[in-house]
Amino acid sequence: TKPVATTNRSIVDRMLHGNKTMVIFYGSQTGTAEDFAQRLSKQAKRYGIAAMVADPEETEMEELQRLIAIENHLAVFAVATYGEGDPTDNFQEFYEWLKDANDLTGLHYAVFALGNKTYEHYNAVGKYVDKRLIEIGGVCVAELGMGDDDGNIEDDFIAWSTIFWNSVCQAYQLVRNTDESTMRQYKLVTGNSSSGTIFTGEVGRLKSYEKQKPPFDLRNPFLAPVLENRELFKPDCLRSCLHLELDLAKSRLRYEAGDHVAIFPSNDSTLVNRIGELLEVDLDEVISLVNVDEDAQKKNPFPCPCSYRTALTYYLDITSIPNTQVLKDIAQYATDDSERALLTLMGSYSEEGKIKYKEWALDSCRSIVAILEDLPSLKPPLDYLCELLPRLQARYYSISSSPKIHETSVHITAVVVQYLTPTQRIVKGVATNQFRHMYLKEHDPKSISSDNNNNDATSPSYFLPVYIRKSTFRLPYKFQTPIIMIGPGTGLAPFRGFIQERHFQKTQGKPVGETILYYGCRKRNEDFLYEEELKYFENEKTLELHVAFSREQDHKVYVTHLLRADGEKIWKLIKNDNAHLYVCGDAKHMSRDVHTIIVDIAQQFGNLTAEEAAAFVKDLVVKGRYSQDVWS
Repeated sequence: TKPVATTNRSIVDRMLHGNKTMVIFYGSQTGTAEDFAQRLSKQAKRYGIAAMVADPEETEMEELQRLIAIENHLAVFAVATYGEGDPTDNFQEFYEWLKDANDLTGLHYAVFALGNKTYEHYNAVGKYVDKRLIEIGGVCVAELGMGDDDGNIEDDFIAWSTIFWNSVCQAYQLVRNTDESTMRQYKLVTGNSSSGTIFTGEVGRLKSYEKQKPPFDLRNPFLAPVLENRELFKPDCLRSCLHLELDLAKSRLRYEAGDHVAIFPSNDSTLVNRIGELLEVDLDEVISLVNVDEDAQKKNPFPCPCSYRTALTYYLDITSIPNTQVLKDIAQYATDDSERALLTLMGSYSEEGKIKYKEWALDSCRSIVAILEDLPSLKPPLDYLCELLPRLQARYYSISSSPKIHETSVHITAVVVQYLTPTQRIVKGVATNQFRHMYLKEHDPKSISSDNNNNDATSPSYFLPVYIRKSTFRLPYKFQTPIIMIGPGTGLAPFRGFIQERHFQKTQGKPVGETILYYGCRKRNEDFLYEEELKYFENEKTLELHVAFSREQDHKVYVTHLLRADGEKIWKLIKNDNAHLYVCGDAKHMSRDVHTIIVDIAQQFGNLTAEEAAAFVKDLVVKGRYSQDVWS
């Protein structure tokens, strides 16, 4: 049983204290759901509703039963689905509680679900919350909203929020206030802070990077020393893929093959300095942003006090494309009429505004830095910009090692992201270019500028803040079960860990089943990852390796072609030998194509109808014999 709720965790006590009637809970892994929750809370003021945002992980969710007693109450859930139909980390506990809850009769609620249509379990968590609340007596005030990150989730949210507020107005007899003036959520506090109380990049507790104390998790990451950072692509390749080894020896962190390691990256100091130049601000000024609502659960948008430089380097996302609400909020700070009109148009809900936003912002990949450069009269106060920009999120990587071989270190395999935008700017992936910078600093220091360094406790030369996220992507319990792994490119990552583990079991004299890998890359002499290692496992009879080189011959050959060619063998392994299938890579195209081929193989070699074959493959998924570790 849980301890009695304290006033701090009591959402109802805080609502009563602040005369609030609406609470918005969020289940967020990358920050989008939390951002939508904050926006709904701001919008509520325009309807005369006092609202607050709450993190389920920081709340006694059993209090939903007390919430029902508040007159004109409304509970809204902005919840993302993560991985294979799973709740986000901060929503997990409430999700489990909701399964067992038996009576929320009279709870007025609404749900906006966030997901990605390329994943099989599209918006599974949001759909479940909506269905379950109805089952136990909840009263749905507005229809379930469905946000698709594969399409335009911003448009989905705007469209749903319009329907939502219309429904709320109807249900509670409210009228919208037409005042469009800016409503600040945080106030700026400046002043002298002693150096011992200033955050310098820690995501949770002050000085947590100096005094490392377990347990290490999302709120208290471990500063892992980088043991190795080497290039995996061959000299002939113009791209870069890095192999990193992180030392967990002093962390007490444990992992299994198939888990993910989360890494908190830092922004490129060149971009950070550019913002300071464009807005003519001293980035080393120490500030605090304090919530204007004293009852709010979240007192600061990021750890405060800190300098602007620290906020822009470690806490804020300055490379993604700002959403329409941000553009709407900063429009007033453009002194040029045409620039202000452009921002206002893109921040509007009009069809013309949507088209312009897609063309000028999305398709042109304009970050906040690019926007400030291209609209020179735009000078928003930096503290307000810090309030509006989303949090810089941890990046998740499939661990490419096995603890049976590498007990105290995790390996990751990361392609360096870099591309040219239509405005002729080079966009660089935040984390992978931090890895690249570390690599160049060690192997080619003359190639990097001297000002592009971070010199505090989290210096990228030596440490990366990390924690382990458990996964359901697991090897079969029985060693003798055959496995078929399908992973082009860096989709190989978790399978390297699987292969290492199977080889270890084999050396221990265990009966290990067939271990088959279908891997794809462009050319053998360019981007064949871990070639020597895979050849070694093949020679040791641990691994059966099939490689598709897409650009080695006139016609392109992909992994999917190899699967089709081996259809009969794959069917026998699945049907007769209980083989497990694993797919890792791109969710939008590759994993879909593989799924289609496995269904086709079942139909052709199992003499099944199309419907029977699809049902057969679905049953493999349900039984845990067809697992995916995919990204969009």
